[in-house]
Amino acid sequence: MEEGRIGGGNFTYTGARIERLGATEYTLVTIAVDETGSVAGWENDLRSALVAAVESCKRSPRSDNLLVRVVTFGSQYRNGVNEMHGFKPLAEIDVAQYPDICPGGMTPLNDAVFSAVGAMNAYGKQLADQDFGVNAIAFVITDGYDNASVTSLAMIKEEIRKAIAGEQVESIVTVLIGVNATEYATALQAFKDEAGMTQFIDIGDATKGKLAKLAQFVSQSVSSQSQALGTGGPSQNIAAVI
Repeated sequence: MEEGRIGGGNFTYTGARIERLGATEYTLVTIAVDETGSVAGWENDLRSALVAAVESCKRSPRSDNLLVRVVTFGSQYRNGVNEMHGFKPLAEIDVAQYPDICPGGMTPLNDAVFSAVGAMNAYGKQLADQDFGVNAIAFVITDGYDNASVTSLAMIKEEIRKAIAGEQVESIVTVLIGVNATEYATALQAFKDEAGMTQFIDIGDATKGKLAKLAQFVSQSVSSQSQALGTGGPSQNIAAVI
């Protein structure tokens, strides 16, 4: 793995060394999971959903063309973001090694989205400069609204604009997912619109059944975006029945 920097700032990410990659095209996948104090009580189910989502991606016909990064976010971390692992092939990911979700701190939602999109832009540009085909998809899962970020909505919007304009990757899909976040649904929808994100989904209560369906939605969306690689545009939104 090698480390990169996002937008010349203090946010960093890691990714597999490009010379080690065997395919000619890749979909970059980021899953960002809320690890703030308010997820206490359902953190084990949240981790299970994360594991299930990554395991489902491993069963995709396009699994060899996916590079996955997983982060958690909370104000207890430097810059609000903790990278479980950077962009790496699914064959190298052992979900059994994923640490427990340990709730704490406030919600740096801006920082989580900025890190997710910015890292895909920066690493995607490296891949594109080496003649790889590359597109991207990100999922940011939260039960609250921003109250602890150092980045602004304008910074997020600019990162997404660069991706959409094709300056860094062929196309990008960004999905904001609210879980146990009913009281913030209106604010999160407005956040999605103002930031220029692709889709907002409010799945309601964090039951095991709904989190299992969320994992399935993630894997289906990843597969759809990967299949769109080379078309010049993003995949169509997957209807979330959760």
